[in-house]
Amino acid sequence: MSGENYLPILDFDPNPLAIINPPQKLDGVDMPKHVVICFFREVIENVVHTHNAEVITQLHSENGAHPVYLINLEGRRLAFFHPSVGAPLAAGLMDEVIALGAKHIIACGGCGVLDKSINVGQILLPEAALRDEGTSYHYLPPSAEVEMDPIALASIETVLQRRQIPYLRTKTWTTDGFYRETPRRVEKFREMGCLAVEMEAAAFMAVAQFRGVQFGQLLYGGDVVHYDGWDFRGWNNRTDIREQLFWLAAEACLNME
Repeated sequence: MSGENYLPILDFDPNPLAIINPPQKLDGVDMPKHVVICFFREVIENVVHTHNAEVITQLHSENGAHPVYLINLEGRRLAFFHPSVGAPLAAGLMDEVIALGAKHIIACGGCGVLDKSINVGQILLPEAALRDEGTSYHYLPPSAEVEMDPIALASIETVLQRRQIPYLRTKTWTTDGFYRETPRRVEKFREMGCLAVEMEAAAFMAVAQFRGVQFGQLLYGGDVVHYDGWDFRGWNNRTDIREQLFWLAAEACLNME
């Protein structure tokens, strides 16, 4: 495939072996099968303090170290870490913990909402992601969307319903360009069923499918990204919902086998 009409992003290579591969073994690292990816640094710091978490390994990037922590919940081992922001790095770190033994992964984070009626703190459950980023195309053949793992989706729903927590199932729009969320694209993707916009979900889902592990994600409604304007709404100050989301993710994660 070549020529002036060649688009590299559409040229998927299914070969599982790349030139550089995530390390499959690190001395002294016993990675739990259950892992939570948490985008909330203050929540991680609190859990580390209140649950005497230990660092089981350090992932590394040019942003510095990304500690992977371990806690025990009722005798069960759960790891968690902060993946940074944006699909390339976040998906790469997820790929590394999978190589070390993670099998069941739930992410929790915030998102923009494309509907003004969605309140700050509203829980959204992505059932699929629109692939408007680049990373997912290195893990799956080209397509408009990628679906959430049904087992992970069911596990999250079971937890939310058991605790009688209202939520919205939706598609999410995963983008690489937060300064290129134009009115036309916002309106178009809203019409396609997206209530949320974020920067990692499609890549996470693609990595999980490619590596054969279970992945799900919980989001909460943050700023409004609407075709007639933007409203920040102080969304990242909601420590209460951020902490709740972490523990919901942990419960859903540990429910998967």
